[in-house]
Amino acid sequence: MRHRMSGRKLNKTSSHRKAMFSNMTASLLLHEQIKTTKPKAKDLRVFVDKMITLGKRGDLHARRQALSFLQNKAVVAKVFEALAKRYKDRQGGYSRVLAAGYRYGDAAPMAIIELVDRDIDAKGAADKARVEAEAEAEDRDQETVSA
Repeated sequence: MRHRMSGRKLNKTSSHRKAMFSNMTASLLLHEQIKTTKPKAKDLRVFVDKMITLGKRGDLHARRQALSFLQNKAVVAKVFEALAKRYKDRQGGYSRVLAAGYRYGDAAPMAIIELVDRDIDAKGAADKARVEAEAEAEDRDQETVSA
């Protein structure tokens, strides 16, 4: 019997599950929306809500706990600065799971998990900045070659 046992095993070892949810939480907090399978998205909500709650607490111990789980200083800074301010009046429920059909290869149920009141421009912001920087560098290189 599974009385009082939470979470799904997802056919992974406990270390793999821990690493996967750490990475997915960091990605969701950074991009504010990701697409994954529905069972993973439902289990991911718990971790995301906990990280935002730590951000709202805002003390040094909470920051160290978040850094211990997320392993990414930039994401921790975003949680404690931007997201903590955004959700300071909300009592919980910082993320939502939306059904997104079925995956083509294996017909797995897919879902989009996103932060409530998310910043639309946050998704892929790092990639957009990288592409713009590469384009500017390429333009500079072409100007020096033609000059």
